[in-house]
Amino acid sequence: MKIRLSENFRAVFYAPFYAAQALGFFMREGVTVELVNSATPGDAVPRVLDGEIDLTWGGPMRVMQAHDRDPASPLVCFGEVVARDPFCLIGRPGIESFSLPDLARLRFATVSEVPTPWMCLQHDLRLAGLDPDRLERTRDRTMAQNIAALHEGAIDVAQVFEPFVSAALEEGGGKILYAASARGPCVYTSFIASRTRIARDPEAFAAVRRGLAAMQAWLAADDGEKLAAATAAYFPDVAPERLAHALHRYHAAGLWAASPEMSRQGFARLAESFRSGGVLSRPPRFEDCVDDRLG
Repeated sequence: MKIRLSENFRAVFYAPFYAAQALGFFMREGVTVELVNSATPGDAVPRVLDGEIDLTWGGPMRVMQAHDRDPASPLVCFGEVVARDPFCLIGRPGIESFSLPDLARLRFATVSEVPTPWMCLQHDLRLAGLDPDRLERTRDRTMAQNIAALHEGAIDVAQVFEPFVSAALEEGGGKILYAASARGPCVYTSFIASRTRIARDPEAFAAVRRGLAAMQAWLAADDGEKLAAATAAYFPDVAPERLAHALHRYHAAGLWAASPEMSRQGFARLAESFRSGGVLSRPPRFEDCVDDRLG
């Protein structure tokens, strides 16, 4: 059995996907997975629909949006991997106390590369009593540029993921003000496929799920060190010690799911964020978006 799997984009919080491939967890279940690079976030989903690839990973929000536009969309997700939000708010040194409403008076920069971090954060702000639409923020710079601006004193707070979090802390230019993982379950990343393709070869997709479950059992016994060693080749620009620190921080935060079963609570939380941000016109149905046979 063969599966062409496209990554979403290269990110440290996706390390469990790379570990499953590097350590042969899929192969042990009888499926050969060819990992295909992706140029930009989200560009694999159209290739899933046209049959160029069999499977990708990414945010279930892409499946939610597809069903919002077309209730008959064949896209489904399964196999929860990233179960909490991996982004943090990093503040400049000197900010002694912080709560989310403080962003109204601080110079703040959000992620420009992908949409989900802001969608989730803007919902947190609403729940904290702050109207995100009235918030002045820098929204057109990369995370690397925002960390540089933080070090230079040009901004007070930057929204970033690892390894930018570890870089800011290690280089003395920041402190964690808010870890979005503390929000609780929020289905952030899973596999995405089409029902049509799954129906043609259900055993291959079931094997991918079994491989994922085996990787998650292995990961549960780790503190980030083994994961860093297994995936270092995928992150050649990240120093090994920094990668280990980043993955340890994520592991300690409970970032990764313990099993492939999709969390209904986490699914609902992600959907609420996109609904409040005006991206979805109606609440998505779990049963429409999730292949419950594969979970």
